[in-house]
Amino acid sequence: MNTLLEVKSHEKHHEHLLEAHGLVKRYGNRLAVDGIDLVVAPGEVVAIIGPNGAGKSTTLEMILGLRTPDSGEVVFWCDQPRRQVGVQLQTTPFFRGLTVAENMTLVAHFYGVRLTHQKVTALLERCGLAEAARTEAARLSGGQQKRLAIALALVHQPHLLFLDEPTAALDPRARREIRELVRTLATNGTAIVFTSHDMEEVGKLANRLVLIVSGHVRAEGTPADLLARFGASSLEDLYLNLTQEEE
Repeated sequence: MNTLLEVKSHEKHHEHLLEAHGLVKRYGNRLAVDGIDLVVAPGEVVAIIGPNGAGKSTTLEMILGLRTPDSGEVVFWCDQPRRQVGVQLQTTPFFRGLTVAENMTLVAHFYGVRLTHQKVTALLERCGLAEAARTEAARLSGGQQKRLAIALALVHQPHLLFLDEPTAALDPRARREIRELVRTLATNGTAIVFTSHDMEEVGKLANRLVLIVSGHVRAEGTPADLLARFGASSLEDLYLNLTQEEE
């Protein structure tokens, strides 16, 4: 498990695209992740939330094969998840000197996908970047680079998509566009796992929440179920109540 998505996987008829069981990660004497389970079904939008340092990033890195768990198992539904999983990380390196469209075409080539000019244009339009197609990627604003990172994660039409704070640093219009894109993808069957500190966004997008506190899952369920279970009036109140000790 030394490279991205080099994890146990197999083709199977199953209700889940991803099953992670008992993930554990230690850094010296510190237990960063303590037996986390996560399953994701087609078309599901799952929000991973929790305080900084709670183990969210480490969990996702183990699922994506960027870190090796000390114990536990990650199983994808297919033999080559690299070709069917999309990833947008907090920082995405773009190819120096290449335009937005050229970055798209090159990344698609890595997946064995040939993007026509029409497909590049359509995808950039979906991500709000149509007018920036000929702009050098490195010259984009921070918000535009975030949208390009999401577009690059979609070039091979993944069945499962990981988004790390997809609307952070975006203006209100861009946030709305990305949220609409997420909803459309989910409606068409793409499963999406995303992290966010924006509880309003989580409430608008997520079918299910997974709250990680101190390396373990503190609560999991639909937003409505969790609000009822813990007697909270809003997701923000729920988050504050369940993470109070750690923070």
